[in-house]
Amino acid sequence: QVQLVESGGGLVQAGGSLRLSCSASGSIFRTNAAWYRQVPGKQRDLVAAITNGGTTNYADSVKGRFTISRDNPKNTVYLQMNSLKPEDTAVYYCKLVYYSSNLEYWGQGTQVTVSS
Repeated sequence: QVQLVESGGGLVQAGGSLRLSCSASGSIFRTNAAWYRQVPGKQRDLVAAITNGGTTNYADSVKGRFTISRDNPKNTVYLQMNSLKPEDTAVYYCKLVYYSSNLEYWGQGTQVTVSS
């Protein structure tokens, strides 16, 4: 069982930046990692994803503003968020999927609020 803990959320003004971290209790080697976000009453949407080899993809709404990265030795995945907009307000969740077992793990989420 792997536990994920997100941190770095908070309240920021439009145009500001935040960096989210997702720390895993075990190795994140050979995983696909991703950040999702969810607002009340809506589905959880993919924001950004990264493979173990570092290939990334992004939702169109965040391209050019957000950057996903990973530090395997530190068992941590990051989401750098720049030029934040009020519509980025959501709870952000981290997900890991292990290649070998296809098991997936989710964090508890961290709130990001962007004021206009």
